[in-house]
Amino acid sequence: MIRRLICAAILCASASHALADESGTTPIALRCDHFFDANTGKLLGPTTIIVVGERIQSVQSGDVATTDMRVIDHPGMTCLPGLIDSHTHLTMQFSKSTYSDKFRMNPADDAIAGTVYARRTLEAGFTTVRNLGDGDNASIALRNAINRGTVPGPRIFTAGGPIGTTGGHADPSNGFRWDLQGDPDAKNGIINSPADAWKAVRQHYKDGADLIKIMPSGGVLDESSSAENAQMTVAEIEAVVAAAHDYGFSVAAHAHGAEAIRRAVIAGVDSIEHGTYMDEQDMKLMKQHGTWYVPTIIAGKYVQEKAGEGWFPPQIARKAEEVGPIIQATAGKAWKAGVRIAFGTDAGVYPHGDNAKEFGYMVEAGMPPAFVLQSATTQAAALLRRAADIGSLEAGKFADIIGVAGDPLADISRMRHVDFVMKGGVVYKDGAGAVRP
Repeated sequence: MIRRLICAAILCASASHALADESGTTPIALRCDHFFDANTGKLLGPTTIIVVGERIQSVQSGDVATTDMRVIDHPGMTCLPGLIDSHTHLTMQFSKSTYSDKFRMNPADDAIAGTVYARRTLEAGFTTVRNLGDGDNASIALRNAINRGTVPGPRIFTAGGPIGTTGGHADPSNGFRWDLQGDPDAKNGIINSPADAWKAVRQHYKDGADLIKIMPSGGVLDESSSAENAQMTVAEIEAVVAAAHDYGFSVAAHAHGAEAIRRAVIAGVDSIEHGTYMDEQDMKLMKQHGTWYVPTIIAGKYVQEKAGEGWFPPQIARKAEEVGPIIQATAGKAWKAGVRIAFGTDAGVYPHGDNAKEFGYMVEAGMPPAFVLQSATTQAAALLRRAADIGSLEAGKFADIIGVAGDPLADISRMRHVDFVMKGGVVYKDGAGAVRP
C-alpha cells in the first residue's frame, strides 16, 4: 500500500510538472493579417510571430507553417508592439471627491485601487508605463506585485513620489489650514537647496524608484494660484540631475511655464511633461539638448471639461480652463518644430483605460498616425532607455504584442478598441478570435 501511494504521488507530481512545462514553454505562433512595423512606421501584410517563453523568437512574413505550437489566429487583426504610456499615475484617479478623500483614504486604499487601474491599463493595450508620481510609494509596491505575478498589470517604471519645493506643485499640504501643513522635507521630496536635492534623490534610490520626477513649475490640480510660475532654481534642478545621473536615473520635469521649461532643459533634464506654455526659445533649446517632450493633451482637455462641471475649487477651475485650450496647440507646434515627442497621457487625471484617446488628439494636432503610434512604441522605449527589450516586434525582444481590428493608420480611433493583449508571452486579453491548441 505504501509503495502504491508513493508511486501515485510520483505520477501526480510528474503529470503536474509536465503540464506546467507545456504551458510555460510551448511555442506560440501568432498569425496577423497586418503588422505594424514600428521602426519604419509602415503597415505590412500577413505576418507570423513566433513566441517562446517571454520573448519573440522570430517575425516572419506570410502564414508560416507551424508544428508543435499553440496557434493564435485572428482574421482581420493588425498586430502592433505593446503600447507605452510615458506619463501615468496608476495609484490614483481624480473624482469630484478627490480633495476631501485625502482626509479619509489610507495608503492601503490607494494601493488596492492601483491593482484595478493597472489591469485596466494593460487591457487597453498599454503593456509598459512610466509612473510619474504617487503617495507613500504605492506605485513601487504595485510594480513589485506585478513583477512577482501577484496581480496583472503593465511593466511599471516608477518615480515614486515627485520632488518639488515648499509650497510648490509637489507639496502635499498645499491648501491645508496652517496647523495641518507641517514642514515636509527632503525625505518627503520637498527641497529648498541643492543639498536637499541630493538627499531627496538618494532617498528615492533607497526607496527603490526607477527614475526621478521633479516639479519646476506650478501645476493645475494643486491649490496654488499659478500653473506656470517657476518653482525651482537652475541650481536646484542641476543638483537633482547630477545626483540622479550618478544613480542611473533619468529625470522627468513637470513644467507648464516657459521659464520653468527653459531652466529644466538648461539644467539637463531628460523630458518635459505637459509643456503647455512652451515657446519657440524653449523648443530650440529642447532640440539642441535632445530633450524629450511628453504632451499629455487628454489631461488638459479632461480637466477643462470637469472644471465646467463644477468638480474643482474656484482657483483650480480657473487654472484648468486656462491650460485646457492651449496644450493641444502647443503639442502641434512642438511637432512641427522637430522636438522629440514620446506618448504620455497623465492617466489618473482622467479615468484609467482611456489612454488611447490621446492618439486621436495628437492626430488632431497635426501629427501623422504613423508618427503617433511610433511615439507610443519606439520613441517611448527610447525615452525609457529600454529599446533593447520593448517598443518594436523583433526577435529577442519581450513578446509584448497587441491586436486591433482593421487599419489604425487609416482610422486612429481603432486604437481605442484593443482586442488582443500579450505581455511577456502571456495572453491577458483575447476577445477577437479563437485560440487553437
